[in-house]
Amino acid sequence: MTDYAVWHILCGIQCTCYSKRVKAMTDSEHYQKLKLELRRGVLILAVLAELTEEHYGYSLRKKLLSKGLEIDESTLYPLVRRLEKQQLLISEWREEDKRKKRFYKLSEVGESVLQKLTADWHQVESVLNNILEK
Repeated sequence: MTDYAVWHILCGIQCTCYSKRVKAMTDSEHYQKLKLELRRGVLILAVLAELTEEHYGYSLRKKLLSKGLEIDESTLYPLVRRLEKQQLLISEWREEDKRKKRFYKLSEVGESVLQKLTADWHQVESVLNNILEK
């Protein structure tokens, strides 16, 4: 058997094994994955916009929900911590209703970034509306 024949057989076996491991995504799975990607960017803008007023985590979550945006705690808390680490938010621990709560608010940098992102959002929204309206 030639080297080429051995290589060809091995490649065929490898491709067959790989194709059996990889499951084709359904339309619904594609949609859900892309919907999640779209939502990630929107969440950042929504959280920054709501934190022009001070909130603790749960009150922020309730406020977003009241405006139609549901966000899990497992998504919200890491997001606000990351935004704080990026110096877009400031936080302060305070006691309220006999419980310590961490209150978040936009920093000066966060306010500036929010203004820029909001302008970008409006521009993208306008362009996409033109594209989608055909």
